Parts: sequence; structure tokens; C-alpha cells
Amino acid sequence: MTDEIITAQEAENTQPVQEVQEKPLPEQVTVVDIHFRSNNKVYFFDPGKLTVRAGDHVIIDTARGQEFGYCAAGNHVVSSKEIVPPLRKVLRIATERDERINEENEQKEKKAMEVCQQKIIAHGLEMQLVSAECAFDGSKIIFFFTADGRVDFRELVKNLASVFRTRIELRQIGVRDKAKMVGGLGICGRPFCCKEFLDDFQPVSIKMAKTQNLSLNPTKISGTCGRLMCCLKYEQEAYEDLIKTSPKNESFVDTVDGRGTVIDVNLLRQSVRVRMEDEPDKVGCYKNCDICVLRNGKAKKTDPPIPKDLAPISSKPRPAKKFVELSDEPLPEVTIKGKDMPPVKPEPVWEDEHTEEKAEPAKASGRRNRRRRKKPAGAKPAAEQTQQPQQPQQPKQPKTQQPKPQQSKEGGEKAEGSKRSGNRNRRRRRPGGKPKTEGKAE
Repeated sequence: MTDEIITAQEAENTQPVQEVQEKPLPEQVTVVDIHFRSNNKVYFFDPGKLTVRAGDHVIIDTARGQEFGYCAAGNHVVSSKEIVPPLRKVLRIATERDERINEENEQKEKKAMEVCQQKIIAHGLEMQLVSAECAFDGSKIIFFFTADGRVDFRELVKNLASVFRTRIELRQIGVRDKAKMVGGLGICGRPFCCKEFLDDFQPVSIKMAKTQNLSLNPTKISGTCGRLMCCLKYEQEAYEDLIKTSPKNESFVDTVDGRGTVIDVNLLRQSVRVRMEDEPDKVGCYKNCDICVLRNGKAKKTDPPIPKDLAPISSKPRPAKKFVELSDEPLPEVTIKGKDMPPVKPEPVWEDEHTEEKAEPAKASGRRNRRRRKKPAGAKPAAEQTQQPQQPQQPKQPKTQQPKPQQSKEGGEKAEGSKRSGNRNRRRRRPGGKPKTEGKAE
């Protein structure tokens, strides 16, 4: 009987355990994308029977309790391989009361930042406060800070707990986590990758910068956080594939022009620069597919010498180049706005150059002449005079003038007198700006 009772009790104890075990997810699962205020990282949640749209505010179940979230994408189907269990549920769509509580929590976070900063200065702690987060139900406040070493903040926690009358947590984070929470602009002018789309931080080493032939200056390969930039990881796999098909520096290769040593490697263009063995002053550029590697890398003491007759590419006869004569075919006709334009051959350049050279001194002499003398009012330009043939002059007929009022005549006489005086003043001036003197002329 005892054995039967024990087995029955064991069976009863194992039943709840079987209920707690998670059921395997189907191949296709309906989820919604939710993100929080602190970052733009998206998490999958089970909407259940709710229909959630992008932009809606929802209350979700998390490991820290109920939280306020923002919907980035509505109900959609994803593969079960993309889901990280456990898949938590969306409790409800946020109501007006939930919205009001969220606003109050935001105001409480701002006040908590100010109070905590004052307490840090009062205790003289060497730590930098980054942000504060208040739980949706108000059960606790979490403070994030950075510091060079370990900090004893036990007294600080007691003071904060006496002020806010709730649970207080202080978490130390790294400089990369700080950049992800605060955000900003990188040296490329775009927002931080960790703030925008990166889920987790990938390990980045200085070897990646060497592989990609980047400058090893820390100011050029480091981000705002002071660590190596995360974007060094993006192209590392591509560079590793290119290195497999490229020779190393100081490799001995054979080309169509002869054997030589590799002095420079361009991974992206898949080309190398080779210094010839017979002519050290000659350097050529060749594609990787046009060379044969006789020794990969720098020569070692234990390496056997390379035979001089080993030249698989340069020993072959080079094919003769074919000379292609240019055909004298007429130029195609050009159609502009429905009109056929006959082809016009460009004039030789030397004619334009000579004409420009001749035109420049003519323009300069014309400017000097215009300064020295004044043309009559009825004179025409020299170009028009040369084009029109000279005609015999005809006697001018006197024009009949109508009588004008006295005031207009006086005004006209004054205007003519001012013009004549201006003409006399201009005649007396020289190009240098000095007036003529009658004594020197005599």
C-alpha cells in the first residue's frame, strides 16, 4: 500500500510539471513586432485574438512585469525558427488610463534623474548617470550609470529609497550600451547603428582594420563611444573571401612581361603591382587572373630557390596584335525637333586659336582708341562701315524748326553748355590722369 500511495503522490506531483512545460511551436506563428521607449530593438509577441496595427500602444507581459510598448508591425506570420522562446503575450491595447499612467511615469523619471544626480554629487561618487526607467506599475525605478571601476552605492540606494518610497535598482553598463541608449550621430553623419537596427554587439578587433587596409589611427576607426566602430564587422567576410584569391605582399609571380615581386595588392579591384626581376625600375599593374604565383609571401631561409626557367606565362609566345583600319563611313544624320540636320564636321582647333589670338590684340587696341578719341554721334561701328559700300554724300537740307517757349530754350542752352564743358575737360585729360600744361607745349 505504501508503494502504491507513493507512486500516486509522485504522479500528482508530476502532473503540474507537465502542464508548465512549453508546447512546441507550429511551423508558422502569428506575431506582432513591439519595441520600447529606450531603444528601437523589436521583439516578437503573441497577439492572441487581438488585431493590433502599426502605431498602436499596447500593454505586454515581460520578465519585469507589465510594460507599455509601441507596435512597429501588426499581425503577421513568421517561421518558428525566428522566434526566441518563450513567446509572451500582448495583454491588451492601451486605454486612456494606461496612457495617463505612462505620462506620469515619464514625469517621474525626469524627477528621479535630477534627484539621483544631486545625491551622487553629495556622496562624491565617481559615476555618470545615463538614464532612469520606471516600471509601468510603479513597483521599482531602475537607474543606469557608467563608471571606470566598481562603485559602492549602498548609501545612495538607501537615500533614493527614502525619497521615492519604492524599490531602487542601480545597474552599471558599458560605454557601448550608453551610446545605444542615448543615441547620436557618427562620423559618417548617420545615426548610430546600435541605436537604429543592431540587436546585439558583435566583437570587433584591430585585425579587421588591418585586413581592410584601413588607417590604424584610433581617432579614425573609433566611434563616439571610444571603442572600435561596429561597421568594421560589416565587410569583414567579403574581405576574407577576396584575400583567398589574392597573393600576399612580396610574393614572387610570373606575368606576361616577365617575373617579378608583388609590391602592392588591391583587394577590391583584384589587381597587384609587380616590380620586374630583370628591370627593377619597371613596375606594372596586372589582374589576379593574369598572373601565376610562384611563391606566396615573403621568401624564407628554408625555401628552395625558384628555377630561372620556371615561367609558365612569360615563356609562352604572345599573340600578335591585329591592326584594325578605321572605316571612312559618313556620320549619321542628327534629328532635332523633327528637323533633319546634315552632319557637320568640326573645324580644326588651330584655326580657332589663331582667330582668338588675332582678336585679342584688336580688342585691346580698340579700347585704347576709345579712351583717346571720341567718335561723332552719327558714326557707325567699323564692322558696319566695311560691309556697306560708300555712297556719295548728298547736300543736307536745312530743317525747319518750330518756335519753342523761352524757358525750354534756356534749359537747352544750359544743357548744351554743360556738355561742351564736359567735352573740353575730357579732352584735356591724358590716359595717365594728368592734365596737359600749356607751358610745356610751348
